[in-house]
Amino acid sequence: MSDETVTPMMAQYLEIKAQNPSALLFYRLGDFYEMFFEDAVAAAEALDITLTQRGFHNGKPIALCGVPYHAAEGYLLTLIRKGFRVAIAEQMEDPAEAKKRGSKSVVKRDVVRLVTPGTLTEDSLLEARRHNYLAAFAEVREESALAWVDISTGELRVMPCPEVRLAPELARLAPREVLVAEHRDHDLGGIVTESGAALSALSRGSFDSTNAEQRLCKLWGVGSLEAFGSFGRSEISAMGALVDYLDLTQRGKLPLLRPPLRESASGAMQIDASTRRNLEISQALSGGREGSLLAAVDRTATAAGARLLERRISSPARDLAVIHQRLESVRFLLEQSRLREDLRTDLRRVPDIDRALSRLALERGGPRDLAAIRTGLTQAENIATRLIDVPPLLHDAAKALVGHATLIELLDQALVAEPPLLARDGGYIATGFDADLDETRRLRDEGRSVIAQMQAEYIALSGVQSLKIKHNNVLGYFIETTALHAEKMFAAPLSETFIHRQTTANQVRFTTLPLNEIETKILNAANHALEIEKRHYEALRAAILDQSGPIGACARGLAEIDLNGAFADLAAAENWAEPRVDDSHAFVITAGRHPVVERALRRQGGAAFVANDCALTEAKIPAIWLLTGPNMAGKSTFLRQNALIALLAQAGSFVPATSAHIGLVSQLFSRVGASDDLARGRSTFMVEMVETAAILNQADDRALVILDEIGRGTATYDGLSIAWATMEHLHETNRCRALFATHYHEMTALSGKLAGVENATVTVKEWDGEVIFLHEVKKGAADRSYGVQVARLAGLPATVIERAKVVLEALESGEREGGSRQKALIDDLPLFRAMPAPAPKPVAKDSKVETALKEVLPDDLTPMEALRLVYQLKEMLKT
Repeated sequence: MSDETVTPMMAQYLEIKAQNPSALLFYRLGDFYEMFFEDAVAAAEALDITLTQRGFHNGKPIALCGVPYHAAEGYLLTLIRKGFRVAIAEQMEDPAEAKKRGSKSVVKRDVVRLVTPGTLTEDSLLEARRHNYLAAFAEVREESALAWVDISTGELRVMPCPEVRLAPELARLAPREVLVAEHRDHDLGGIVTESGAALSALSRGSFDSTNAEQRLCKLWGVGSLEAFGSFGRSEISAMGALVDYLDLTQRGKLPLLRPPLRESASGAMQIDASTRRNLEISQALSGGREGSLLAAVDRTATAAGARLLERRISSPARDLAVIHQRLESVRFLLEQSRLREDLRTDLRRVPDIDRALSRLALERGGPRDLAAIRTGLTQAENIATRLIDVPPLLHDAAKALVGHATLIELLDQALVAEPPLLARDGGYIATGFDADLDETRRLRDEGRSVIAQMQAEYIALSGVQSLKIKHNNVLGYFIETTALHAEKMFAAPLSETFIHRQTTANQVRFTTLPLNEIETKILNAANHALEIEKRHYEALRAAILDQSGPIGACARGLAEIDLNGAFADLAAAENWAEPRVDDSHAFVITAGRHPVVERALRRQGGAAFVANDCALTEAKIPAIWLLTGPNMAGKSTFLRQNALIALLAQAGSFVPATSAHIGLVSQLFSRVGASDDLARGRSTFMVEMVETAAILNQADDRALVILDEIGRGTATYDGLSIAWATMEHLHETNRCRALFATHYHEMTALSGKLAGVENATVTVKEWDGEVIFLHEVKKGAADRSYGVQVARLAGLPATVIERAKVVLEALESGEREGGSRQKALIDDLPLFRAMPAPAPKPVAKDSKVETALKEVLPDDLTPMEALRLVYQLKEMLKT
């Protein structure tokens, strides 16, 4: 068909699509969301569904695909994860209303919501234990700021953020979507996409700070934002852009946003993006949560507690008072094991109050969200009764759990124990709450018994035993009796009750006013009952939203209690120690362990993790350990575990060690492992140098730096010179605490030149040509690198290993005799064609102890004989 013959429905579709050009349009048609034209082609490919055709437009077939309305959320999630935005166009009226305007009238439709990665609220579209942040970066003159919100919980925060800090902050928050002004989308696009977020550009008007301030004041119903704190123009601009975008995507139904909290960059340990990636703090290098620090330490019982844990781990505190308060609460719950278990049992019954509250505010909730609020507040009251004489942090959290008795009583009286998911399903208002609803339900569910009861009443009144109440499609309900008995009913006083309706050959039919009323009620009972329930649902929703502030505070209190209980449970189960965190520059760890590696070893049933000490003492500032030893010996694990111990301590957790004394760490830097960055044209070595440069340019004297194999990606002497100069810069300029692992044994000489440098090594043993990794760190330098032995363990062919030994021996010999001699020896080395056959592996001989043990039959030994055998074996070891 041509444009002139376009159908009314297609004209409506094209009009709505023109208003939302950047989104796929889900156009509601009955029980399906339909997509047409380019949208259909893109959606069919992304969702792997059938692409069909319907009619013609401009002489070309119209592409079409659709998804069922009841299963739309699953398709939405797939599209969002693949980078699409989706506009939801719903029917805004009943089809019967449209027909009143004419047989060809189209049902009114409009976009009720724009679904984007940062604006999800449904449980099926979200990860329960992670935040879903929408962020906005704003610049006003010389200032810039970052604001972020999770509309599924209502949490809104803002902080000053120079552009140079944008990448680290996005790495910390891991938002799903970032808003920027349209004139900066090209400049900031790389930073945003590198963080894994979707980029959305808004007009400059959305970031106008004057309009933003008015927008924010209107949102919270205040005359000035000063009631919430002192915010700069750029911070107001960023928050205003968030609200403007939410107003656009939610079509005027703004989420329930809490008043903003202002964060300070100096309030948290600074951790850049590469350090977060290298340390696998919240996400493993493989891409999933499993294998990360977050997964290893998460023992929270609630979704809100898990989200708080991720925030604490991602942003360890730098305020000593805050750190000590958190550690005090963990210590208290560790000591009070019975209380801790009771609290955790109660917390496991607490639903996600924050997200239920948000869905109710956005009118996307249902009866189960009402029940979730009821259950959560009820459990909060129970938990509060347990928290008597507790540390200040727990005391403050407990105060927010009480004061909801009136709302709990209302919800208890109004709701059934297990409500349905959707309000339209009905059946969620409890019996006895509303007499009119109970009567309506009785009529709906027991219509026949109500009519039978009425029939019995009319038989008793008239004395006519053959009287019947019947029903047909013409008269509806009516009273029927024989002509003989009808004469009696025509006479007073019965004629005042029974109204004549119809006379047939053998029967006379009557009605009564009560029967007419009952008929109307029975016929409309189902719809009427649902309407009554919906009115109660709206009233209960309004009652909850009126208390949204205290309910939100209750949810935060429960999360705080849950997190402290989880940290205490972790410490008890894993034998973790309380760290001593103070204002010194000390970093002394006794028997420290890597929490993720230790957990993995335990799951695999392998060897126990070998704990190690680390002493960057305050007596030497700067304090640097130069760590040598072969690959596979555990250098990288040692480096990482000490960084994670510092992070956990300042997050408020006990740590995997026997003891820990940690002077406050302001910045955490890690350059451990690297890979190519092909998208930016960077080699592995270039990536390593960029990350190292960032450390040397930013680290202050309170930083903790871990560096692994600096300079290994280039020529030997180039790499050595870079590593050497880096070490000197850390010592002389940054003057920080550092762990520096290297294979350049020449660098061990720096311990004699730089006062703050000490040598340490990871020990190994050789046994019959085999190298055994002991994973023990001790003071001193490694005597050799054992690279050839490690290569053999990796499975290199025996001929290659033997050749490597020959070359290594020649190089080491030449190095001892001088550079020219070394070159001559290399030139004289035979080529592979002259390669000797692989040497046979040495056959190990049994020792006296092994020979004696082979003769022993343990089942035949008495306890005394077994003890005597142990003494004999010990004597054999001496010979």
